[in-house]
Amino acid sequence: MLGQLCFRTLGELMRRRDFITFAGSAAIGWPLGAHAQSDRTRLIGVLMGFAPDDFEGQARLASFEQALMHSGWVKGRNARLEVRWGVSADLLRKFAAELVDLAPDVILASSSAAVSAMLQATRTIPIVFNIVIDPVGAGYIDNLARPGGNVTGFTIYEYSMSGKWVELLKLVAPRITRAAVLRDPAVASGPGQFAAIQAVAPSLGVEVRPVDVRVAGEIERAVAAFAQSGNSENSGLIVTGSTGAATHRELIIALAARHRLPAVYNSRFWPAANGLMSYGPDFLDQFRRAAGYVDRILRGEKPADLPVQAPTKYELVVNLKTAKVLGLDISQQLLARVDEVIE
Repeated sequence: MLGQLCFRTLGELMRRRDFITFAGSAAIGWPLGAHAQSDRTRLIGVLMGFAPDDFEGQARLASFEQALMHSGWVKGRNARLEVRWGVSADLLRKFAAELVDLAPDVILASSSAAVSAMLQATRTIPIVFNIVIDPVGAGYIDNLARPGGNVTGFTIYEYSMSGKWVELLKLVAPRITRAAVLRDPAVASGPGQFAAIQAVAPSLGVEVRPVDVRVAGEIERAVAAFAQSGNSENSGLIVTGSTGAATHRELIIALAARHRLPAVYNSRFWPAANGLMSYGPDFLDQFRRAAGYVDRILRGEKPADLPVQAPTKYELVVNLKTAKVLGLDISQQLLARVDEVIE
């Protein structure tokens, strides 16, 4: 599942992401695809679980737009996007209602919180989701093979994968015997990920403690209390996937550095922002694949007939600069499994 070792500089990574953003902003200049339906302009709604100025959210949206263009849907020609950005449940519900009032042909809902908000607003408009862990358990769909209803999309991983974060934390810092697990208790995936971690941790000699990621002050106090309640030499962090964690990622990375806590995250945008390491699916690829389902729905297929798909690519990323600051010597055993090293 894990790929081969490759080395990139932070500058190279930033140039890559600048290109993605540029490609998205230059959408109107792309040629019209040969298979696009041009009888009328199609309206595509997008509900994003990020602030509108968040670089990661913009990069994901650009990947979605670029993939739509490759399928022949070009902004200003035969497609129009209405994008809403929200980082709280209240905002997501408000913007979900706004999108439904616009009567789009299809809606992309990114994150469990966004899907929940959309399903409260409509059970008829087709919805494609991504960045969702357990859509069946959350009640979004009937089953993975035939979702039923108006929803289909792409999962990011099963709960059991969360246990790998404990294994990686022990590999990067073998001395660790306790870890704070940052999770969002407001969505089903928060407790679900924590339960999977809790099931694996004792066999690795690690005691875990949940920390909620609702507001910045609460996160800061909880992480500080955890760090001060034990020996920092044997303490670490595991940050599970959630909109709340992504929203507060600068604070969480700063807290890990301040308290000298080795941390494992769920996506490469964390180590790209000076987090220690991550393991999870390629999130930009999730948006490219979601565009494929949007395309198929615009051409007449039904969400109920499109199977929910799992990730096809996972990546392990390590930031060597952060490891050095924390005094960690990354073992050859771990380096042999790494897909990308940030120096």
